[in-house]
Amino acid sequence: MSIHAVFFDLGGVIVRTEFQAPRQHLAEKLGLEYEDIVRVVFDSPSSVQASIGAISAEEHWAAVAKRLGQPASETQGLRDAFFAGDVVDRELLDFIRALRPRYYVGLISNAWPDLREYIQTQKFDDAFDHMTISAEVGVMKPDAGIYEIALERAGVSPGEAVFVDDFRENIDGCEKVGVKGIQFKDPESTLKQLKKIL
Repeated sequence: MSIHAVFFDLGGVIVRTEFQAPRQHLAEKLGLEYEDIVRVVFDSPSSVQASIGAISAEEHWAAVAKRLGQPASETQGLRDAFFAGDVVDRELLDFIRALRPRYYVGLISNAWPDLREYIQTQKFDDAFDHMTISAEVGVMKPDAGIYEIALERAGVSPGEAVFVDDFRENIDGCEKVGVKGIQFKDPESTLKQLKKIL
């Protein structure tokens, strides 16, 4: 069956933490290890709640500040320092845009309610036909539901789609539904695999 839809994850694929130093400095300032601060931001109960749209991104960051023993006034500074080493891969986005005349191109992301606004601010919402964001649909990868929503929006069957994500569990999740998965390691090897499939 030929491929008609290509889906991409955002964090760890299109937006990557290329510079660890700012996050490392923040962790050291708070007397924590790098992994500890990542866990507080991404693997905490408030992060999960924000990822299914149960609370706002602001409420999640307020909870992060509280867990780190920081005053509410420091919330924005914490957030800025945490993401200071993140880079948007503009070259990859150019490749994604170039797919659009021939393929339906979608985003499938586990993210907080402010992701769409971030993408619009960074001016790359034009790269996708549709964005399936967990906070907006109330279900997270690797749950089958989020892939099924994305497929329905694209109007394709699972066998007509391919999905690129950096987490193995999310690739396993899409493959259980019948979508071909590619685990992102780096842009070069990923695009090589993708071009072979397309």
